[in-house]
Amino acid sequence: MDHQKPSYRIAEAARRSGVGAANIRYYEREALLPSVGRSENRYRLYGDDDIHRLRFIRLCRAMDMSLDEVRTLLGLDLADKADCGRARDLLTVHLDHVQARLRELQSLEEDLRHLRDRCDGQDSTCRLIETLHERADAQPVRAMPPQQERGRSAVRHVE
Repeated sequence: MDHQKPSYRIAEAARRSGVGAANIRYYEREALLPSVGRSENRYRLYGDDDIHRLRFIRLCRAMDMSLDEVRTLLGLDLADKADCGRARDLLTVHLDHVQARLRELQSLEEDLRHLRDRCDGQDSTCRLIETLHERADAQPVRAMPPQQERGRSAVRHVE
């Protein structure tokens, strides 16, 4: 892919790729997207290869891949058999992660069903809310990482 001729400002690149402008800047900072050229008035300019790369990133993120997984896939050569094996290995590990997450979600679903069934709305107190309060008090309090204590949250960035 080497057809970088058209130059799009970030808003047009966002429209063409389906990736928001803030995420495009974020992906540049994270080195998932190479630094792009600038126009005379310092606007970022994106070409067709950049648009394709953004679409690739968006697709991988929609499959719940981490930025590191996406970065690895972007660095692989689709014509190299060894890289094909690496891609397959990466997806196998990711699939294991997805399957573990599905098991966690199924357990959560079961827990939520049991919780919902604790209350039919007919008692003088709501057993569902009562159970949530009991669980909240019974949970051990974990020490927060220093960055969260200062008010910063460790949020996973997802498009």
